[in-house]
Amino acid sequence: MKEFQRDDLKRPALSGFGSLLHSAFHAAGKFLVISVYLWIILGVFALHESILLPEEGFIYGQGIAIFNALVLGKVVYFAEHLRVGENFETRPLIYPVLFKSAVFAIILICFRLVESVARGALRGESISGSLSDVGGGTLAGILSVGLIIFVALIPFFAFREMTKLVGEDLMRDLLFKRRRRLAPVSDQGE
Repeated sequence: MKEFQRDDLKRPALSGFGSLLHSAFHAAGKFLVISVYLWIILGVFALHESILLPEEGFIYGQGIAIFNALVLGKVVYFAEHLRVGENFETRPLIYPVLFKSAVFAIILICFRLVESVARGALRGESISGSLSDVGGGTLAGILSVGLIIFVALIPFFAFREMTKLVGEDLMRDLLFKRRRRLAPVSDQGE
């Protein structure tokens, strides 16, 4: 099987302030991509809630979704630097994808539960009353929301893991450059 070379290793080294600025922009871009994806997921949930519970309002729900996406985006970004799930590097790609999707689905549900309790406390509601905002407040409802988030995170982490494998430049080229018809690759010599 052909090994992929990371395109980002071919870039010329920057020194001093240029290197720091490049690193800052690269980190900000990664954080932004993570946060936008999370906002899409959370924004769809907020839209759904604003239809079911119109007293909250669409704008309020989207504001909470953006705030949560930024906070959770930072959590995902730092978890990647802490190499969460990297013990699956030698295993098939599906293992780190499913593991990270499960871990971050749990984190998202925990954040959602804490946010719901805090919002309920501001309204003077009991903990059990405020948990009804998440999946109806039942264990089955909360687990179903967690399952939906888990499934929604699978494409995100699959894309991230594929990008690590083939490199950011090649992934960008595959996604955003015009494709040419390629001849089929045969497995000669293997």
